[in-house]
Amino acid sequence: MSDMLIATLVSGLLLGSLYALMASGLSLVWTTLGVFNFAHGALMTLGAYVAWTVSEAAGLGLAAGLVAGIGVSVIAGVLIELLLVRPFYGSRNMMLITVMTTLSAMIIIEKGAQIIWGARLKQLPRIITGEVSIAGAVVSSHEALIIVLAPAVLLALWWFATRTRVGRSLRAVGQNQDSAALIGINVPRAYAIAFGLSAGLAGLSGVLLGSIRFITPSLGADPLVKAMIVVIFGGLGSLGATAGAAYVIGFLEAFLILWLGLYWTPSVIFLVMILVLIFRPNGLFGRG
Repeated sequence: MSDMLIATLVSGLLLGSLYALMASGLSLVWTTLGVFNFAHGALMTLGAYVAWTVSEAAGLGLAAGLVAGIGVSVIAGVLIELLLVRPFYGSRNMMLITVMTTLSAMIIIEKGAQIIWGARLKQLPRIITGEVSIAGAVVSSHEALIIVLAPAVLLALWWFATRTRVGRSLRAVGQNQDSAALIGINVPRAYAIAFGLSAGLAGLSGVLLGSIRFITPSLGADPLVKAMIVVIFGGLGSLGATAGAAYVIGFLEAFLILWLGLYWTPSVIFLVMILVLIFRPNGLFGRG
């Protein structure tokens, strides 16, 4: 196997791991509430900025910054659900309204970040320094950590959703809100938990991204688009489908970059997604 092919496979594995982390939170909100949270990318940005402030500006270290970034993202996610989503439960146009309200939250967070932290580029230190070799391809230890961390987080999320009482209540609410309420599940609390968990995953993704890319107020814009592609491509309503689609998109993007270059790759990915939805309207792994 050539060095170029190995490097491309490792690159696809890294991209798939990042996309899985980004999209899992977006998928969690959809499976529970049936709405897209367009502020998901902005929550990544918020987590990255808070982590930078605590770890670099305050000098408390990256571990404290990671905890703070995830914590603030969770709080922001719960506030979005309480203030911008919950008032419209039961509305006939709830999906359209939540598109507008979460888009508003995205703009508020991005512009607020620009006011607070300015437009100057910032970057977090890598969680692990050094390099490792994966099947002959050399990657940074930080990137190797992402490759290992993503499946671990997804496995923990699956365990939470299937083995804990709270997780099963979220699934019940996603399947039938009225029936869940009849058996005693606190539906509004379940929605808040879903938004909080989703925001926590967004904050974690933002911190990991902030160690690879420069942190700007628009850091989460491109990841939001990629996360939406993954969720739609895999099939709405399944975390497993989202995870599978994330790695398919990751490997596809890596090989398209190798064959076509960066310029044409996004267009081809959108074309593939459209073709998949034409022939499989429920997504690549979705079921009718």
